[in-house]
Amino acid sequence: MTTYLLALDQGTSSSRSIVFDAQGRIVASAQQELPQIYPRPGWVEHDPREIWRTQLSTAREALTKAGLKASDIRSVGITNQRETTIVWNRATGTPIHHGIVWQDRRAEPTCQQLREAGHSDAILQKTGLRIDAYFSGTKLKWLLDHSPGARAAAERGELAFGTVDSWLIWQLTGGKRHVTDVSNASRTMLFNVHTNQWDADLLALLDIPASLMPEVLPSAADYGHTAEDVLGGAIHIGGVAGDQQSALFGQACFEAGMAKNTYGTGCFMLMHTGQQFQTSANGLLTTSAAQPSGTPQFALEGSVFVGGAVVQWLRDGLRAIEHSGQVQQLAESVPDSGGVMLVPAFTGLGAPYWDADARGSITGLTRGTTLAHIARAALESIAYQSAALLLAMSRDAVANGGAAVSELRVDGGACVNNLLMQFQADLLGIPVVRPACVETTALGAAYLAGLSSDVYQSTEELSQLWKAERRFVPTMDKARADELMARWERAVRQTTAQ
Repeated sequence: MTTYLLALDQGTSSSRSIVFDAQGRIVASAQQELPQIYPRPGWVEHDPREIWRTQLSTAREALTKAGLKASDIRSVGITNQRETTIVWNRATGTPIHHGIVWQDRRAEPTCQQLREAGHSDAILQKTGLRIDAYFSGTKLKWLLDHSPGARAAAERGELAFGTVDSWLIWQLTGGKRHVTDVSNASRTMLFNVHTNQWDADLLALLDIPASLMPEVLPSAADYGHTAEDVLGGAIHIGGVAGDQQSALFGQACFEAGMAKNTYGTGCFMLMHTGQQFQTSANGLLTTSAAQPSGTPQFALEGSVFVGGAVVQWLRDGLRAIEHSGQVQQLAESVPDSGGVMLVPAFTGLGAPYWDADARGSITGLTRGTTLAHIARAALESIAYQSAALLLAMSRDAVANGGAAVSELRVDGGACVNNLLMQFQADLLGIPVVRPACVETTALGAAYLAGLSSDVYQSTEELSQLWKAERRFVPTMDKARADELMARWERAVRQTTAQ
């Protein structure tokens, strides 16, 4: 009898569900767009009810497409957009406010106060994170301070906080389980990654009642069962990880020094550091990796806030293309960007720059510049930002006695763009490897669910399942690559100096 795993992949721009077989092959999938809400510049929200509605709808659709019922699924894995912050009433299940999305910058004033009060080093040592509005803790404080009656209700124990995984599990289990995993918890700025527990001092610092917080479990664990009426029967929920840690797991990057980059709405690069907690001297974060057991494991991470979203801007803002798939053809209609550099700092710059006030810029324009040059520069900006991350990671690895990253495993929607992947390999000077299954975020959640339900016995078994589809080998002269990176850094300096 074939074994099946169901992965729920709740992302920033869409909700997806994928049924995998035990070999990690896709059997069926379904996807629905998730509307973004922009109340004012720098603010980004989601309706939590839409998150649940679209996720449930795709799960049911994927099962129908696969011709399967609940009893055919061994376990459910969940992976999710991280840091997005939801608070709901425990009795009614009603959200008190729209979810505040990871991209949202409204909590920056609180972050500035924390920095000025001298809390940066303590938070970095406990959480691995820099103080930034990106993370959930200050978003949660904002919700308690600005939603009518929220703080009093929280003090009475009436409210529950969760990242998207917690919200989905609450809904899937009919309100029976209020839980999260270590990888999602590590993105809140409230979690001690050394002890794998909520930190009482950090909760007090942000005036957050401990009763709000979910129980934290390993990434492969018993998260309960779906309610009978949700998917047509009770299914074990066995794996949970934040999307980037899930992708690292799905890429079979289980050992120190292995790295992956996910090209999605943003770009997210992680390098596994094993059981060693490393703080970065190069603007990167330390985060908890997906942990199949209770033993802490870590990764260095760099985040690009605007990756594939720059292609959406070309489509919806500039109207340079009608649909995203046209960008490669437009970019390839010119041999290069004609000296144009586009820095897509639409919501500030993430690692390794960390400039919340930076805004996008286009430099190097001439009378001969065309839309094609701008499209190529936009596409190349994804590779430049990712290269800056990997170079920073390699410096950190060498400084901590390790080796520089020798290959980069890639996934996410934009990794299917061959022009982008070749340019990425050229800039980095190492092979860029695209796997046979690029849905590695969902696959990681399925693998974790499979580990907790005895479909798989070890990560060694999972390593054997990983297969490469194409290797992009560098063809550019190193001196030319260095020159291009220097031009990129100059463009970034011009952007941040505004």
